[in-house]
Parts: sequence; structure tokens; C-alpha cells
Amino acid sequence: MRKLDEILEFNKKFVENQDYVSYVSDVVPNKKLAIVTCMDARLIELLQKAINIKNGDAKMIKTAGAQINNPFGSIMRSVIVAVYALKAEEVLVVGHKNCGMNSMDPSKVINEIKSRGVDDKTFEIISHTGIDVEDWLKGFTDLEEEVKRSVNVVRNHPLVTKDVPVHGLIIDPKTGELELVTNGYDL
Repeated sequence: MRKLDEILEFNKKFVENQDYVSYVSDVVPNKKLAIVTCMDARLIELLQKAINIKNGDAKMIKTAGAQINNPFGSIMRSVIVAVYALKAEEVLVVGHKNCGMNSMDPSKVINEIKSRGVDDKTFEIISHTGIDVEDWLKGFTDLEEEVKRSVNVVRNHPLVTKDVPVHGLIIDPKTGELELVTNGYDL
């Protein structure tokens, strides 16, 4: 069975059995948190358990490496919406140990893209729009510094007021242990 068919079949039973009832919540997060974290599959349930949040407690914003690279990109837009439209009062940036973006080699990703049929001409066209694909795909080499950098993108954003604490944390994807990088209350 194809993945989508499997998902749709499961979902039909999920709705028929009303399994959704225990997940019903309001659009405003109960704990008034916005969390920017990595898309890593190991964090799907672990992060919520490790920080004591459940469905409806926080706005989860997922991205590769928990990186906020563009102060006016979609990740930062989601943070702004969470704070001003959805009443989040604090922001957590949560990176994790053993992240695939740590020391990622963009040339390997580009080679994989090309091996699937995207030609050099496409990369040339992208380059002419001002995008350096290799730089765009680049990860980081120091996790703690990357968390601090992403925290600073939020904290120093011209649309984020100083009364919004922005915290930086690192989670261990094996144990769930948290390491505090930046305490947003101290600034």
C-alpha cells in the first residue's frame, strides 16, 4: 500500500472512532508558548514530554536545525503570528544534539538533487536570481552558537518587543535532557 493511501485509511478510522476528542484544544496555546525546533523525527513526541507540554499548549514551528536564517522569512513570520495573533508570551528556540544540520555538507545534497534529474541549468537560473544554493543549504558547525544566533534573530527583530522573553535550549534526542543556552528573562 502507498503511504498516502495508508494515511487516509488510518485517518478515516481515526475520525469514525472519534479518537480526535482527546486532542481538541483552542487556537490560543494554553501555556502561551511559541517553540521553534528542528524537524528531526526523534523530537516529535520526545520534546513535548521533556518540557511538559501537550496538544494545545504551544505553537510548534519546525525547521531544519531549528535555524532562523531570514529575519523576514516564513519561520520568523510564524513567530510574529504566534506572539501577536495567537497570544504566545514567550519563545523557545530548541536545537538538539546530533543534528543533521550540524556540519552538513551542502555539496552532497546538491549532488543528490542532481542525481535525481535536476540539471546544472536549473542551478544556473537560481544563481542568477541571487540565491547561492550551497550557502542556502549550509548547516552550522557549533550548535550552541547556532541556537544563540537564532535566539538573537528573534530577540533583535524590529517587530518583537522587549517584553517577549526568548530562550535558547538544546535537547538530547536520546534522553530528553535540556541544556539552557540563553535565559530570556536575564536580558
